[in-house]
Amino acid sequence: MHFMKLNFTRNNGPMDDSIDRMIELAGGINNTEIIREMILTALKAGQENYEKADLKLMNSTLKEMRFTSKIFGPYRNKRKVTVFGSARTQPGEPVYKMAQLFGQKLVEAGYMVITGGGGGIMQAVNEGAGPEHSFGVNIQLPFEQHPNPTLEGNPRLITYKYFFNRKVAFLKEASAVALFPGGFGTLDEAMETLTLIQTGKHNPLPLVLLDEPGGTYWARWIKFFHEELLAEGYINASDFYTFERVDSVGSAVERINRFYKRYHSLRFVDKKLVIRLSSSISEQAVHELNEGFRDILLPQGRICLSCPFPAEEDEPELAGFPRLVIDFNRKDFGILRKLIDAINEY
Repeated sequence: MHFMKLNFTRNNGPMDDSIDRMIELAGGINNTEIIREMILTALKAGQENYEKADLKLMNSTLKEMRFTSKIFGPYRNKRKVTVFGSARTQPGEPVYKMAQLFGQKLVEAGYMVITGGGGGIMQAVNEGAGPEHSFGVNIQLPFEQHPNPTLEGNPRLITYKYFFNRKVAFLKEASAVALFPGGFGTLDEAMETLTLIQTGKHNPLPLVLLDEPGGTYWARWIKFFHEELLAEGYINASDFYTFERVDSVGSAVERINRFYKRYHSLRFVDKKLVIRLSSSISEQAVHELNEGFRDILLPQGRICLSCPFPAEEDEPELAGFPRLVIDFNRKDFGILRKLIDAINEY
């Protein structure tokens, strides 16, 4: 069968014209060049894949990601905390009550919450936060994972077919992640979050491990990291800066708030790391940061105060924020977290 070779560059002849007309006819399309590539990607997938299951996977993934963006979009400027934990924790257990209080205190501190939308710890956090401050990112399972009563019928409840799409929603939308004790799913979520932070695939954020007072769940986990992973050289000592263990709700909320005391956000611009601050720091503080964190800088690299870059014009709401520009080596992300902590202490 003859078919047209499609390219992402504009050399597809009448096909490009047809796509342009389709976009114009639909109306209201943002970022038209990206949408054009998405259409071409779908057409190329149809040419290249004979397996219906592969195309169904691609189609479902795009649909789920589109709906995720639609639901979270109106709340992008509202900080949210993703909370993981066991679906099997029962009401009345001390850790359940702790999770309820955590949800309540997060809302009082100005956050919304994201949970898996099921029972146990997820339900407790949603109960504490209340439905108007809650998101649920549920998963289709034959057992355990039905929407909890707080989220039943909530417009911010999303049910996913695929775990990987659900994980994107959990972390892409989070300003912080908190983990209560749980089973395989909770540990999977803990390790994925750690891996993404350690490798720089997710921006630094507070990762808080909550044990009950006197609890040992996360304490033993951290002990294993020290005695096995660190001892064998599988991780670096600086990786321990990427998470914190606490044993009270107050401490957990305080650690999250402290992370955003002065630090606001970051992005890379032309190989430079740009950290946006809610308030500026002195030249003396910048000098001290250069002296204390030279190991994470490129050769001859510096940390300096800066105005916004032209490439940041797509975030006009951040134009007035002072900046630190860092020649970061893009590998020591544990130390980068320590740098953010130091910025917040000035």
